[in-house]
Amino acid sequence: MRCQNQYLIFGILSVGMVLIPILMPPISQSVDYHQFADQRTYFGTPNFFNVVSNIFIFFSGLAGLILLMRSREFLLHITFIKFSERWPYIILFLSVIMASLASTYYHLAPDNARLVWDRFPISIGIVTLLSIVLIERMNTNIGFISLPCLILFGVGSVVYWDWSEQFGLGNLNYYIAVQLYSILAIILLSKYFSSRYTGGAAIYVVIILYAFAKLAETLDHEIYSLGQVISGHSVKHLFVGLAVFQIVHMLQNRRRL
Repeated sequence: MRCQNQYLIFGILSVGMVLIPILMPPISQSVDYHQFADQRTYFGTPNFFNVVSNIFIFFSGLAGLILLMRSREFLLHITFIKFSERWPYIILFLSVIMASLASTYYHLAPDNARLVWDRFPISIGIVTLLSIVLIERMNTNIGFISLPCLILFGVGSVVYWDWSEQFGLGNLNYYIAVQLYSILAIILLSKYFSSRYTGGAAIYVVIILYAFAKLAETLDHEIYSLGQVISGHSVKHLFVGLAVFQIVHMLQNRRRL
């Protein structure tokens, strides 16, 4: 009965992801979104710190890919029960690397056209992490089957936002829903389903770091006003890099149960 309740709660949350954005009034992109607090130029690079802070995200994703380059025998003996479980992590770390490059491209000249490319890998990364949690905690087959569907929905949310902007609607509902749903689903799955690997609690650290990243992004100007050393958006990049490094550290140290 308890297991059935857990599946029911997850099902309700999933249905809500589709319905709530439809029922809610459209949330538009703020006209001031691209006006970041720290716009200083150094070495001919505009928005220098928002640009270069992406290096933390880039190297965290690269570290993950390098870890997955280990031999099949080692990965099967230590890190994965099935070698196919490596693929969602490859997609995750590639999306992290692409996010760092797209964010660099965006911050060199922030506008909606460049923001689209920034949001594509972000949406892919967050839903891929959700599919990983599904694979390792709920059901391997469900996780793998859901992966392309979740990626399609994540990419579609960005495409829909971009399309709505071009028609003067500016509806961010589905993009926001993808982020919130993924985080809530990861927390729910982690609470009610045990991981098949040691170190499963590391996912909570990842979520907390990501929450700090979103908070820093919201407090961009407030953090920058504290001495004008670093802005909240640059701090966000640091926290995202730390969150991904936490995933790499978890993979490196976990063992099969």
